[in-house]
Amino acid sequence: MTPLTETVLFVFSLVALGYLAGLTGYLKPVSGEGISEFAVNVAMPLLLFQTMVKSDFHGVTPWSLWSAYFAAAAITWAAGHLVVTRLFGRDARAGIVGGVSSAYSNVVLLGAPFILGIFGASGFEVLSLLVSVHLPIMMMTSIVLFEMFGRGSGETVHPVRVVKSFLRRLFINPLIIGILAGLAWRLTGAPMPDLVERLVDTLAGTAGPVALFAMGLSLRRFGISGNIRPALALSVLKLFLMPALVLAFVWLLGLPPLTAKVAVVVAALPSGINSYLIAVQFNTGQALASNQMTLATASAVVTTSFWLTVVIHVFG
Repeated sequence: MTPLTETVLFVFSLVALGYLAGLTGYLKPVSGEGISEFAVNVAMPLLLFQTMVKSDFHGVTPWSLWSAYFAAAAITWAAGHLVVTRLFGRDARAGIVGGVSSAYSNVVLLGAPFILGIFGASGFEVLSLLVSVHLPIMMMTSIVLFEMFGRGSGETVHPVRVVKSFLRRLFINPLIIGILAGLAWRLTGAPMPDLVERLVDTLAGTAGPVALFAMGLSLRRFGISGNIRPALALSVLKLFLMPALVLAFVWLLGLPPLTAKVAVVVAALPSGINSYLIAVQFNTGQALASNQMTLATASAVVTTSFWLTVVIHVFG
């Protein structure tokens, strides 16, 4: 077994253990919520804080990286919307759920430990550049679409309300707080006290395994229900179309090999819980988002290995 294969299996084995813990009743559903909250609200923000303070971002081209990644995300989102509305005859609100499900990678619970395991700290630095804008861009898009389609056809879009909602959700988000706090500390140039550094390193070190285990518990909680054909179609878009588009864009833009590899692998990750939460906000497509998240995550054991092989062959 190659180290790459072993790492992929290790990552998804932690997800599987979380799923089995929920399936067998060894851990109650409320435990899953608590573990997820710890991962997202404590461990992962501290990992991002640590990365912002210590990392060397020289050689990474964020504008080219962001352009390649989000151009692919926009095309995939549009494709997902059209598949749900035109091919399966659902309404525009369900189409938004389809769009976000096909374009919103699980960059936190699955992406962070996966990239750390495969590409190490240097790869996580590239991922951090994506995380810093991924959440705001996807959040802003979702809020605008919610204002347009989620509040009834008789209501108009209020730009001020959109901006206020976006800023409120952005600056209370623990991941954004971790990134901004890390950048602020970095700008001061002050060394971190030994006790603080030890605390941050210890809690940040738990982010990967805890996040993966929490991901497995989440999959058990949401499960699969209803018609799975649209979910299968969206999973194909997420796991194949989006990474293929990112691969084409990063190659055309000539991104550095490590940056290109991380971008493609992140694009190949399955959707996370955010697509389901948006479906809950719209009060439509909950089963669609849940089915797609579960199917895509299960399939990603194979598809991420495929894309890892492709990027290593292409970029070395």
